Amino acid sequence: MSAAVGWFEIYVSSIERAKHFYETVFQCKLEQLNSPEIQMWSFPHSATGGAPGALVQVPGFEPGSNSIMIYFSCEDCGIEESRVVAAGGQVQRTKMAIGEYGFVTLIKDTEGNTIGLHSNH
Repeated sequence: MSAAVGWFEIYVSSIERAKHFYETVFQCKLEQLNSPEIQMWSFPHSATGGAPGALVQVPGFEPGSNSIMIYFSCEDCGIEESRVVAAGGQVQRTKMAIGEYGFVTLIKDTEGNTIGLHSNH
């Protein structure tokens, strides 16, 4: 059994607000997934690395109250951090060194979810 992340979902109250936030911070376009009962927008990914995942809006599942931390890989997490406030989020902890493992920033998205940004620089 592998401990690698195979898929992730970030639950949201407003799919449009959350989609705008993530597309702005990461400078990417999310793609709508076909699902008859819930709204899902997937993050871009490649077959060579990174775990695929999606924003999900589904009745009965509220954002911001889970205890799972997702870290997005970045070239320099300070760059994405600089876009957070303008996109409607909050910076919880500015870019900080984590020794030989690089740097992290903790942010809160527009839905109240705390996520991490990680980079080697």
